[in-house]
Amino acid sequence: MTEVQVTAAPGTPFKQEIKSANHTFISDATKEFGGGEAGPNPHELLLGALGACTTITIQMYAQRKGWSVKNISVNVKEETIEDPNNAGKKMSSIVRDIKIEGDLTEEQIESLKTIADKCPIHKIIDGPSQIKTSVERALDVVGI
Repeated sequence: MTEVQVTAAPGTPFKQEIKSANHTFISDATKEFGGGEAGPNPHELLLGALGACTTITIQMYAQRKGWSVKNISVNVKEETIEDPNNAGKKMSSIVRDIKIEGDLTEEQIESLKTIADKCPIHKIIDGPSQIKTSVERALDVVGI
């Protein structure tokens, strides 16, 4: 199980501190929404997670196969488009462009494209998943 803890940084409107088992980093809202842009916004983090997972998945697969991959870059962008199933509604569309440098055949490139769609973050975003939410009141600790 993977777990992170996100805490609103005191004294700043939307800056968040994100802690994982071994790392601490920041997310923030854009200035357009009242943030200070102290770190990537949540959309950028999501797109970054997809890009990183894609690259890692391709690297692992190519390494297992013994294929010559010198470099991989992934450009991921989110666009808002018309929802084809709900007239007048908008939806997000994620576009992922992958560039692979190496001595590879067209068949190997096609195989790597198929593997890219199997990266765990892609599966979470695209496949069935659920989010369970609970909210509880935190006790204010004063005078300790």
